[in-house]
Amino acid sequence: MNADGSAPGAASPTAQAPEPAPPPAPEPVPEPEPFEPDAIEPAERPAPEPVAAVAAEPKQPKRHRRPVDPTARKTMTALLKKARESGASDLHMSCGAKPFFRLHGQIQFLNMQPITPKQGELYAAALVSDEEWSLFRERNDWDGSIDLGSLGRFRANLLRQRRGISAVYRVINNKIPTLAELGLPESFERFTTFHQGLVLVTGAAGSGKSSTLAALIELVNQNRKDHIITMEDPIEYVFEGKQCNVTQRQIDVHTLSWGNALRAALREDPDVIMIGEMRDLDTVQLAITAAETGHLVYGTLHTTSATRTIDRLLDVFPPGEQSQIRAMVSESLKGIISQMLVPTPDGKGRNCAYEVLVWTPAVANLIREGTTYKLTSVLQTGKKLGMVMMDESLKRLVQEGKLSKEYARTVATNPKLFN
Repeated sequence: MNADGSAPGAASPTAQAPEPAPPPAPEPVPEPEPFEPDAIEPAERPAPEPVAAVAAEPKQPKRHRRPVDPTARKTMTALLKKARESGASDLHMSCGAKPFFRLHGQIQFLNMQPITPKQGELYAAALVSDEEWSLFRERNDWDGSIDLGSLGRFRANLLRQRRGISAVYRVINNKIPTLAELGLPESFERFTTFHQGLVLVTGAAGSGKSSTLAALIELVNQNRKDHIITMEDPIEYVFEGKQCNVTQRQIDVHTLSWGNALRAALREDPDVIMIGEMRDLDTVQLAITAAETGHLVYGTLHTTSATRTIDRLLDVFPPGEQSQIRAMVSESLKGIISQMLVPTPDGKGRNCAYEVLVWTPAVANLIREGTTYKLTSVLQTGKKLGMVMMDESLKRLVQEGKLSKEYARTVATNPKLFN
């Protein structure tokens, strides 16, 4: 007898590859009752992968096919449509909680059941590609933008949390806003007339920095004949060339990192460079270099005042380099716009309050000498030069009936102004 129990000399049975099991049908997701979404073509389920040949090629990185559920896609489209129509800034699909909007800065839960772990996965996968889903599965985080045709564009963030897979969607305006539509003065147009230097738009997350930058870039696009390169994560507003050529690059899609994109941009004959986030030493250093070498550079920081913005720029550098960097910033900085969104008295809208610092020889001297704490005095006396203090902007909104005194006190540098 052979070891396998067959008679000596008997032929061994030929090994057959098992047939692939069909993928399990996903659990149906109930459609939310409040909405009547437009009809959507159901996505086709991908065919099973073929059985690998005996002499297989070296394995490629594993690709994760997203779970496809037409009902989940229909639900997500309905919710995003409702978010845009209601004026919400964000839609949250948080596993374990009811879906909710952020409306005028406040969260508003929807009349739906809490999201189960299975639903959370199907909702998160509903609007992304297999490649994007694979990136999420590998990293447990994914940022990007999605385009739903006539429904518009949305910024998306997928994440894994304790209760399951969740997602947050930011509503992107279909139209690039003007300064007037953002409640910003015409004097801001001065920041589009420079041919070199650094212009910073700063504020907390959700303060409208991207919209302000888009309005400035579109003014350049309409009025100059330049090459504009933007670096974003993700691309939000889509620019169509007017007088300018606009090259838009998304981090992790069109380039590996902020630093790589900025180094490459300096070799791509740009006139104007827009950096969506100046988040590390490498990016800040390259941005300052670009501004010094004949480019107009726009960037953002998560700071809430002009003084803090300059300190943050300098603090990313080692102490031994700060003297040189102060000198470079003092010459290249053209202006800072720091902004915040504040609620209207009835809570049904928000307005932009802002602080503006404009380059002057006095500002340059204070930066060079490391005495940025004295910039407050420059802001107070620089009104004729276009400078504005945040408290002055808040006071104007109160006087115009666009902001309550009570709220102004909570965010003002000097709350006594609003007694």
